[in-house]
Amino acid sequence: MLLELNNIFKWVTQGGNRIFLLKDINLKVEEGEFISIMGPSGSGKSTLLNVIGMLDNFQEGEYNFLGESVHAMKEKNRSKLYKVYIGFVFQAYHLIDELTVYENIETPLLYKNVKSAERKALVADMLDRFNIVGKKDLFPSQLSGGQQQLVGVARALIAKPKLLLADEPTGNLNSKQSEEIMELFKELNQEGVTIIQATHSESNAAYGSRVLHLLDGGRNHI
Repeated sequence: MLLELNNIFKWVTQGGNRIFLLKDINLKVEEGEFISIMGPSGSGKSTLLNVIGMLDNFQEGEYNFLGESVHAMKEKNRSKLYKVYIGFVFQAYHLIDELTVYENIETPLLYKNVKSAERKALVADMLDRFNIVGKKDLFPSQLSGGQQQLVGVARALIAKPKLLLADEPTGNLNSKQSEEIMELFKELNQEGVTIIQATHSESNAAYGSRVLHLLDGGRNHI
C-alpha cells in the first residue's frame, strides 16, 4: 500500500459556519496505480491533491504514506517525505520567478543532494525530452503558459518520484502537447510510478486505471 486516507475532513470557517472542502474522504492507493480524479470546478480536486501531496493540512482523519502517519508528523518531516517521494505538477505552474528554466528543473535534485555532473546530465535529458533546450536560460516570465507547464512537468519528473501528482497537467497545452504528456505519464506508470491526476478532460481521465468522481468535497461514486 502506497497511501491511505481515512475519513478525511477539511473545512474553513466563514461567519461561524463550517464550509467543507473535503468531506469524509476514504482512499487507498496501491503502488503502480494510475488514478484520475474528476469533478466540477470547486468540487475539491485540487484540495485533495494538496492533502495527498502534504502541502495542505486537514482537520480530521488519518493519512498514512508508506506506513508512516502523515497526520501525526512534524512539518519538517512531512516536507522531507514530500521532497523524497513526490513530484507535483501544479495547475498554476509554481515556477520560481528568479530562477531560469534550467535552475527550476534542477531544484528537486538539490534537495536530494545529487552530484553536480549527474544533475547536469539529468537536466539536459529533461530539456531534450520536452524540446525546451533553447529556453534553458530564460526566466518563467519570458515563457508562454504552455512552455511554463512543460517546465513544471519536467521539474516534477526529474527526481524520479515514487508518486506523481498532477493538477490539470495539460490545461495550458495544445492537443499535440497534451497527448505527448499523457503518453509520457502512461510510460512512467508502466515503469512503476504511481500517478494521481485531477482533470476535467474525459480523454485524459481515460489514461487512468481507476476514475474517482468528486462532488462538493466528497466522493459520489468510484
